[in-house]
Amino acid sequence: RDGPMPPARVVHVLRHVCAALREAHALGLVHRDIKPANVMLCARGGEFDVVKLLDFGLVHDLGDAAAARLTTPTLLSGTPAYIAPERLRDPLAGDQRVDLYALGAVAYNLLTGRDLFRGTSGADIVLKAATEAATAPSARATQPIPPELDALVLACLAKDPGDRPRDVEAVLAVLDPLAGADPWTREDAGRWWRERAGRDGGESL
Repeated sequence: RDGPMPPARVVHVLRHVCAALREAHALGLVHRDIKPANVMLCARGGEFDVVKLLDFGLVHDLGDAAAARLTTPTLLSGTPAYIAPERLRDPLAGDQRVDLYALGAVAYNLLTGRDLFRGTSGADIVLKAATEAATAPSARATQPIPPELDALVLACLAKDPGDRPRDVEAVLAVLDPLAGADPWTREDAGRWWRERAGRDGGESL
């Protein structure tokens, strides 16, 4: 809604999404629909930028592959700009790293104010996602981006799942030091919300 976010706020949001994914992944669940509209920033209990991960409607239980195949295996569900390439070949393919790809796509959007791939149709976007390499956020951003964050986003967006971070903990290993070096403080969040007063207590990214 407000265009690119400051990198410190992006790191704050990503760390909290990672915390939600860590819990889901520990249960063997893959969200499969990580996108800005499913990440809600809320003001609750006097705290600002409380992050909630929504809509587990496309969740995939890795421990119940047989049941998953009873659904429609040929139907690709999700938002094209945030679907991992391996799911473009097989909608039920992949493990938790499909969520890390989508997390990288969300981070790209937050840092640049635009989706990673644009097209004239969903099919056009899917084709680009399957064939075109990701461009570094720093190449399109209008603000400086920490090199570590830039590299992390590109790693999450790797076409080959084996080239992505191995799990959420590996992502947090990069994000946590960035949060320490340039924290998004309670005062920062409160100021952001006060400057945009009049909202209804929550905003999706």
